[in-house]
Amino acid sequence: MSRFTVSFVCTGNICRSPMGEVILRDLLEREGLADRVQVVSAGTGDWHVGGPADPRAVSTLKQYGLDGESHRAQQFARESFADVDLVLALDRGHERALRTLAPTPEDADKVRLLRSFDESAVATGELEVDDPYFGEDADFVNTYEEVLPACEGVVAHLREQLSLTR
Repeated sequence: MSRFTVSFVCTGNICRSPMGEVILRDLLEREGLADRVQVVSAGTGDWHVGGPADPRAVSTLKQYGLDGESHRAQQFARESFADVDLVLALDRGHERALRTLAPTPEDADKVRLLRSFDESAVATGELEVDDPYFGEDADFVNTYEEVLPACEGVVAHLREQLSLTR
């Protein structure tokens, strides 16, 4: 059985998307779903390819008992759609770029805003994860606090998807 693959996508793949990748991977491990779901991340741009996550992102993850040290940035390309089942955009700019990049309408349908999986974010209409890159340490904590409940919603969605494919 092939694994369901989720990709988080932000701008440079050093702040928001690696945090999402690490958080979701941890939640899936705790829920016993890690063997059924592969989690990756990438950026829309290539500025940081091969480089580590932003030290502030790694530090914030560490505060919550998570390890982001091994992350290496990648770029999401048109061909990437063939390897993923769900593409989680961190803001509307990423969502637009990814839908434009998608080779087919089916691939475009794989793209969702991450926070669309967080009922409280949907209720307030706050569906974008703010970019902490030009901010302070507190902005990275805010990113974590926006990403975690959305990832919990993704786990519920995946549990549903996986039960349909058993």
